[in-house]
Amino acid sequence: MGTVGKFQPGQIRDGIAECLSRHGMDGASIGEIEAHMETAFGEAVASSSIRSYLQLNTPGKFERLGRGRYRIADAGLVMTDPAPDGEVELKGKPVYRHGKTRLFRADSLEWLREQPEHSVHGVVTDPPYGLVEYTPTELAKLRAGRGGTWRIPPSFDGHQRAPLPRFTTLSSAELDQLERFFRQFGEILMPVLVPGAHVMVAANPLVSHLVSYALDAAGFERRGEVVRLVTTMRGGDRPKNAHEEFPDVSVMPRSNWEPWLLFRKPVEGTVAENLRKWKTGGLRRISDERPFGDVIASSPTNVKERTIANHPSLKPQAFMRQVVRAILPLGEGIVLDPFAGSGSTLAAAEAVGYQSVGVELDPTYAELASKSIPKLAALPDRVGLVHVDPVGAEASDAVPVEG
Repeated sequence: MGTVGKFQPGQIRDGIAECLSRHGMDGASIGEIEAHMETAFGEAVASSSIRSYLQLNTPGKFERLGRGRYRIADAGLVMTDPAPDGEVELKGKPVYRHGKTRLFRADSLEWLREQPEHSVHGVVTDPPYGLVEYTPTELAKLRAGRGGTWRIPPSFDGHQRAPLPRFTTLSSAELDQLERFFRQFGEILMPVLVPGAHVMVAANPLVSHLVSYALDAAGFERRGEVVRLVTTMRGGDRPKNAHEEFPDVSVMPRSNWEPWLLFRKPVEGTVAENLRKWKTGGLRRISDERPFGDVIASSPTNVKERTIANHPSLKPQAFMRQVVRAILPLGEGIVLDPFAGSGSTLAAAEAVGYQSVGVELDPTYAELASKSIPKLAALPDRVGLVHVDPVGAEASDAVPVEG
């Protein structure tokens, strides 16, 4: 049997929490938790260790239902989040509030199933579009600096680069799983949105076609994509173990852009009618003279922001604030990030004055978000992030390397 000493601090607790979150209000038995832990971590965890976390080490976090059966505390309560004036009432109990921001600790699909129809006006999210990279096993490897699905780049110019998921390693079965996941996500999300609500999803050139197909099949209208111009560490490598033999060859192009897919729930009647009734249907302009554009020159996430929110997929506030602002055409309604991570979307919404709701399953990241949201939201706007006009009037000549 496994022992506590073989695991990182908090790893057993987080694994138990993920297992119980998946089982919902019915909870799980000790045996089911043991099976989940062995699958997640690749080795058994002693029953005594699991019971210690359930009964002693995390008071108030887990609730005993009966002999050998537990659930997340409050998982069985169907409650309405008290909504101050101007806020939308949602089911569940937020684990964190700040200004106009609410954060829920839950499985996003299960949380969405509980929400009332027509309660969200826009979505901006950077989801786990490789899926496997955010399993407990791969997160444990990432946090221990061992890699696994994550590529841990070497330091560059004296700076340690952020980890990157290896999407080229995904199997056919994992790609099929990704497509099924996003179709299910789209189908569950659809009724929660008001007509005309836009959904902006960060993707990757290697898998964006699967995400796009899945959301289209779920009933969303494809409305193009926003191109984030940023040079990353992905691609540009010479053939592995043959770089001297083939010095003029790159296995794949160095990535200089990131796609953010844009979809819309069908409107009721005309766009003007939908705007009058639901406050949605279009995108908010930058100004009277400038519409929101689909190419945005971006810098990598800076060291200050990464110090605040150490998440491998953290995007810079300068970029996030622009796309979040655009998602509510009249500046009214609620923005949802169902894969909140360290809270960068929620912080951007707070910075531009929008109501926002985030959902995060991983307890470590949910705790990080609760600390990082006010700090990220308080950062001043930065110069240097611009939409690229069609004539190329505004563009950055040099974009730093990300990752």
